[in-house]
Amino acid sequence: MELSPRTTKTGVHLLCIWALALVPSGFAAAKSDSPISQEAVFHSGEASYFCFRIPALAVTKDNVVLAFAEARRTNCKDWDEIDLVLKRSTDGGKTWSDLRVLFHEDKRSINQPSPILDRETGVMWLLFCKDNQQVFVTESTDDGLAWSQPREITEQTKDPTWKYVAVGPGHGIQLSNGRLLVAAWGDVSPGPVIWPPKWGEVEFTFSIYSDDHGATWKRGRPMYENATEEGMVTQTSDNQVYMALRSLHGNRRGHAWSSDGGYSWSRIQFDAALPDPPAHASIIRTSETGSQGRASMVFVNPASATSRTRLTVRVSDDDCQTWRFSRVLYKGSSAYSDLAVLKDGSVLCLFEAENYSELALARFTVAWAEKRE
Repeated sequence: MELSPRTTKTGVHLLCIWALALVPSGFAAAKSDSPISQEAVFHSGEASYFCFRIPALAVTKDNVVLAFAEARRTNCKDWDEIDLVLKRSTDGGKTWSDLRVLFHEDKRSINQPSPILDRETGVMWLLFCKDNQQVFVTESTDDGLAWSQPREITEQTKDPTWKYVAVGPGHGIQLSNGRLLVAAWGDVSPGPVIWPPKWGEVEFTFSIYSDDHGATWKRGRPMYENATEEGMVTQTSDNQVYMALRSLHGNRRGHAWSSDGGYSWSRIQFDAALPDPPAHASIIRTSETGSQGRASMVFVNPASATSRTRLTVRVSDDDCQTWRFSRVLYKGSSAYSDLAVLKDGSVLCLFEAENYSELALARFTVAWAEKRE
């Protein structure tokens, strides 16, 4: 909301009180340089769901914002009965549609939403899992209003010896050559396949991709190092692919590089300058150019080695080599997140807040993150 030039001081004061009432407690709302924020997009108890977790965010070709989540019915555990839900925003995340259940299947877990926009066709793809044993894909050609009947792609994307598979979570990307690419992870722990699965002893990260605009999907070469699990990809200015990784060993972020479009990866490295509790994190490339003449990369995670708190925005202007700029986005309880960029260049962050009781949205600019405003 913009103030009229004739707004009185009293009017400004009342407006500020109104705005503060809408801001979750973790935001430093009293500061004039705080990011624009709003109430939770999803909150515990909504539509009778116990909680919402695993945010995924995407912007369509027509600038419609799609917010996906796991709606957990009876508790907040990963093995709950889970539905996949969606809300849409046509005004840049200021207001949202009613909650819509995309996929529900008795007592099964429908999870791990991973949207990918095909810029060439305008199709929004959505990959997801069932019981972390099967992988499916669906598509929308009308900004998320209607979705196709899900098509199973398990055989192409999961090795039959794996005990567990999970796409994403969070958005995938389209590379400059047209490839659709999303991070994924799996598990080869010994023992029989049971539900809930016995996993966590031998985990790995890999990728899933399509070179024909979603008609077929394949899996990349796994990083069988038992060092990482959840990841997210971005493409650098020189067309390398960088994957930010959740570490299994130590409270710091991992990463790997690919020079063949995300099929195979370098040895995993860990960055002591990026503390992590650990948790899933989000990374995205913006249209802005940094001081090094390269695209600005935005990375968000709970920057603490001990707890899922202090959700922090970092910006790299040298293609993920270093993260020169850092700013706390949300001081309180915060965990998984996902990022999207609007056509005006502003960045949206949908994240788990207040001990998983809500998925909150923040809006900021690269300039804000670099403290140039």
